[in-house]
Amino acid sequence: MTHSSLDRRGFLRLGTGAVAAAAGLAVVADLGLAGPASAYGWGRTLSQGSSGGDVAELQIRVAGWAADSASQTYVAVDGSFGPSTDAALRRFQSAYGLSADGIAGPQTFSVLNSLEKSDGSTAHFDFSEFTSHDGSGFGGGKVGASEVKENVRRTMYKLEALRKKAGGSAVTINSGFRSVAYNASVGGASNSMHVYGVAADLAVSGHSTLQVYRIAETCGFSGLETYTVSWQHVDSRVEHSGYGSGFWWWQDGVA
Repeated sequence: MTHSSLDRRGFLRLGTGAVAAAAGLAVVADLGLAGPASAYGWGRTLSQGSSGGDVAELQIRVAGWAADSASQTYVAVDGSFGPSTDAALRRFQSAYGLSADGIAGPQTFSVLNSLEKSDGSTAHFDFSEFTSHDGSGFGGGKVGASEVKENVRRTMYKLEALRKKAGGSAVTINSGFRSVAYNASVGGASNSMHVYGVAADLAVSGHSTLQVYRIAETCGFSGLETYTVSWQHVDSRVEHSGYGSGFWWWQDGVA
């Protein structure tokens, strides 16, 4: 699925903690806001043609594997297992030494669940890294705190992919979610993707911003700020067109 279109800014967490798969299927009532999965219980094998909340959860977790090379495309979290989900899953499987067959079964689920922590965050990132720097947590944004937190969770999985592609180097989050008040205080754009929790400004140890930009071009991010600054801004504005930024924005084009 391919779509086409300022914001800015992106603290360290090398991270630990992987939670093994556990029983019990997490019920997802809203495919657009799949609930945080604590040791998600994958109740069945998934492949092209499957549909449902578990497919939406799979899409969230492989979204950072949207492309092999720079491409303005993303994995839609729609609960429908189609070709783009299949391709992203195969890339994920290959990256983690699994059989790249596009079928999500026990081995794939085990690796997927090794990338989550019990609070719904991911193996190498904490929710605390993404809260607003004014102490408001995930509150005070342009959407409710629960929606912000879920948006942050989705971003975390894309960043897990970016981290893996960067050779497992530590990722520093400079700015994640911002309350409207805090965003204004730092001169952020009034409709910054940060106020919705779908943006992060980051640096990757041992990598130039240009190198990070190039990796991000493969991770399904539709907003990329210039690589000429000391952090790399990434966001998922096109996936969340209801937030008012439905166009791809790669400031430096394909790097």
